Amino acid sequence: MAFEIPKHYISLDKALAEVFGNRAAVAQADKVLGGDINQAYGLTLTDGTHVFLKTNRKENAPFFTAEAAGLAAIASTGAISTPRVLCSGMDCGKLGGAFLLMEFLEEKGRIADYWEVFAHQLADMHLADTDAFTTEGAFGFWQDNFIGAGVQKNTARSLWVDFFRDCRLRPQLQQASGYLDAEDQKAAERLLDRLGDILVEPKRPSLLHGDLWAGNFVTGKDGKAWLIDPAAYVGHAEADLAMTELFGGFPQKFYDAYREAGNMQEGYAERKGLYNLYHLLNHLNLFGRAYLGSVKRAIREYAFR
Repeated sequence: MAFEIPKHYISLDKALAEVFGNRAAVAQADKVLGGDINQAYGLTLTDGTHVFLKTNRKENAPFFTAEAAGLAAIASTGAISTPRVLCSGMDCGKLGGAFLLMEFLEEKGRIADYWEVFAHQLADMHLADTDAFTTEGAFGFWQDNFIGAGVQKNTARSLWVDFFRDCRLRPQLQQASGYLDAEDQKAAERLLDRLGDILVEPKRPSLLHGDLWAGNFVTGKDGKAWLIDPAAYVGHAEADLAMTELFGGFPQKFYDAYREAGNMQEGYAERKGLYNLYHLLNHLNLFGRAYLGSVKRAIREYAFR
């Protein structure tokens, strides 16, 4: 399984020249709506080629190199489609600073068994070999990345419970300390101490999308689900599945089809809220007190279960 990081360029002009030929240039840039972190454009090149461009300030270039690495990792499994990343870079002139250049997807109608195929492909991704994605230890990723605009630690650990404690819950709880009173923090410490009594080690490590909600997949040209905007790492497949249920969930036929792959472990329903505490904490730290009540309830539920 090849895992190659897309090339990084010092300017959009140099990127276009190398990827599409020396005469390639932007003929038209149309703003694309959606997303709350980056600016996005559909570019038409002078030869009529359409490409998709994300931009942000130069200091946020790591957003794009991390996204490129995550998409490359997912694509390397051969299990489920992602937009092809052409390159990243640092200077795209009037459009912005840092950039990520990808193929332009024109969404088509969904195939009849869309959700079942999506579930089976996701399960196949979760069953793919993960040796290429971590430098040492079974869980983590070869670099830190981002969950939304928040930094996501991916330091390798040999055990899933240790990884989820040290690289997921503890950093977010530390950031959220200003929102939590003394009793909340006491409950949080109790939760961290007894994490091994609640979570289970997976049958095998899985490459995760990491931020799998309804806004992070699109329907591709083949009518199937394509993954976008990953926060990729190697972890327990349950964590991806739990995230799909946090904001409304997918249709039941998706979960029924996923179970057919035999990759779900007994007791998942009791653990999913703990996995989603990570995302609730991240939302609290990024967006404020609207998520505080949900965070407090989840901490106390699992600390004293």
